[in-house]
Amino acid sequence: MDALLDKAKRINDTEEAIAFLWEVFPTPNATTLKALELSIDAHKHQIRKSGEPYIVHPILVAAITAKISNDETMVQAALLHDVVEDTSYTIEEMQETFGDDVAHLVEGLTKIVEIRDEELAPSGSNERLINSALTFRKMLIASIKDVRVLVIKLCDRVHNMLTLEALNDEKQKRIAEETLVVYAPIAHRLGISKLKNNLEDLSFRYIYPHEYKLIDEYIQKNAVNLKFKLNGFIQNVKKLMIKDGFDTENFEVFGRVKHYYSIYMKMQRKGVSIEEILDLLAIRIIVTDPIECYNVLGLMHLKYTPLISRFKDYIAVPKENGYKTIHTTLFSEEGIVEAQIRTHQMHHLAEYGIASHWKYKSGDTGINLEWLESLHYQHESIEEFYELAKSDLFSEDITVFSPKGDNYTLPKGSVVLDFAYAIHSEVGAKAKEALVNKEKSSLLTILKNGDIVKVIKDRENHLYCSWEDAVKTSKAQEGIRSACRARIKETDMLSGYNILATLFSQKRQDIMMLIKEIDHDDSMNKLPLQLDYYKEIIHQVADYLGTKEVRFWELLKKGYKKPQIKVLDHFNFYTNKPLDGVEFDYCCHPKVGDKIVALYKGGKAIIHHKLCKKAYSEIVQGHKMLHVSWSTSKLSKYRLTISLQNRKGILADLLTKLSQLNLNIESIELGIKNSEQAEYCQIEVESSEPKKQIIADKISHSFKLIEIISLNDAYNK
Repeated sequence: MDALLDKAKRINDTEEAIAFLWEVFPTPNATTLKALELSIDAHKHQIRKSGEPYIVHPILVAAITAKISNDETMVQAALLHDVVEDTSYTIEEMQETFGDDVAHLVEGLTKIVEIRDEELAPSGSNERLINSALTFRKMLIASIKDVRVLVIKLCDRVHNMLTLEALNDEKQKRIAEETLVVYAPIAHRLGISKLKNNLEDLSFRYIYPHEYKLIDEYIQKNAVNLKFKLNGFIQNVKKLMIKDGFDTENFEVFGRVKHYYSIYMKMQRKGVSIEEILDLLAIRIIVTDPIECYNVLGLMHLKYTPLISRFKDYIAVPKENGYKTIHTTLFSEEGIVEAQIRTHQMHHLAEYGIASHWKYKSGDTGINLEWLESLHYQHESIEEFYELAKSDLFSEDITVFSPKGDNYTLPKGSVVLDFAYAIHSEVGAKAKEALVNKEKSSLLTILKNGDIVKVIKDRENHLYCSWEDAVKTSKAQEGIRSACRARIKETDMLSGYNILATLFSQKRQDIMMLIKEIDHDDSMNKLPLQLDYYKEIIHQVADYLGTKEVRFWELLKKGYKKPQIKVLDHFNFYTNKPLDGVEFDYCCHPKVGDKIVALYKGGKAIIHHKLCKKAYSEIVQGHKMLHVSWSTSKLSKYRLTISLQNRKGILADLLTKLSQLNLNIESIELGIKNSEQAEYCQIEVESSEPKKQIIADKISHSFKLIEIISLNDAYNK
């Protein structure tokens, strides 16, 4: 694939592109030839930013698609993928000329409306996230019905990345960022490592040019030595296998220096330079049968000392995308080398993922596409969708087991509650504790690869609103958000009736009937949140009562007092009741800016967090309540975990930086490596900035931020 893409990058002539396509796909049928002819005609007057004829692009996308899939229908769709979007041709004409299947794929590709060059937002703007997320959602929704659309789209993006030099620096970085967080993870989930690796490395070059240059210079400088070590290890492995009885015709051993982006990610995870990365080399051993994989594994471990913590058996427990390979890391005379052991069939699946189904006509791929369905979120907030989707796609995986042996693939760093939601949404909602490897554990226990987990459920649902940042999977995050949204909406609705009932000194049931009469029962959840809406409802109730000759309401009007704003401590109350003071109950401890409710007892306002269980119980029972809001501005609290380098004055520099960011430091705790040197520190800060990612980005420019956790929820322990 690398050689094919290198050649494709140099092609900028139509005839050369056509010759290249037939080189990759030498036996096209008449329909494919017709698709090429129509595409050439449709794009004949169009020129790319690079100055080459536009038709070169769809032809080369078709060639890459052919290499990946070898599927005639997909090649035809690739040739036609921009025709409907960019020319006067319609989907109906595609259907009439090429049939339903090709038209279906072209329509799916057309629905993924690319952000055109002139519409691209600057890399640093707020619009960047929204546009990427919109593209992402459109792509998923369009392709959910047919995964072939995704594969062609990935091939299209690869060629776009190959020709990115024609654009200015700002657009290059913008497109590369979208590629890295949207397209490369999808290629990973579809198991197409050929595309995933290239998309990552091509993006890396534009997003982090300095880091890319450092790695490239190191690899080039040490190329001879690395090649020498790699070849030496490969020869030793071949000799070992032949000595053990393997036929040279029935196995292959080849190696490579790891991809630049994977090297960079390893440097970031471990906080080291490239000189400190020990396992730059990797080999693959390809055999005939699965049992031979284990024979080879035995040979490797008997000959070379394995790094057991890095051993993974994806043959016994395949990844969610169908990937099967044994991974082991070995200490040898040549240094540390990663070895991947697999069969030829496993190799095809690892390289081409779901596309191997078409490329090798191998039948069922074993790839689980449920993750696509699970990403089909329905949110008003596009940023929220993007964050949920990214957490599912852009992560490393672990495998954990139920007591019955069912395996579940989760992102690295997942907790027990992620596992509970992976089983079923109801299991996650009712989970109260767990057994991890038969030991009693909390729902926030971080899981390791191979853990056996049993979830213990309660009869009733639980709310874990402060745990949203602790879970890693979108299913758990969305489950927590949905449950908390539903509880808050219900609490607001009931509170609205209780507040009105208290104001008019009536039973809640009577107020509910009245509100239904004036047709506001569907929006009562707004009353505790919006003072203007509350005032409007009061006026409407008064107007309504004025039109009725009912003795009950006449008595009410005579005893009714006009409500006023009353300010006590840090709170604003809008009420007509006497108010002697404010108290906090023992059950919850809301902080400034938290969502709150006010119960009315003995002439005093009792403040609770809106998600307090005790308060909820009393609200459901119809307890007297007051309209309340904070009179002070909201401050958000965060816990920062920051890595400290071994440098004099580093802590002082850090505190200065936090001060410059207007972060009020509440506490600081140092993790001690030895008596003289701090390895990391945890700092709790207050800020007027409600979005923790903005703070994280600013700190990360100067220091290595390991973690940032929001402490805003009253139940976050």
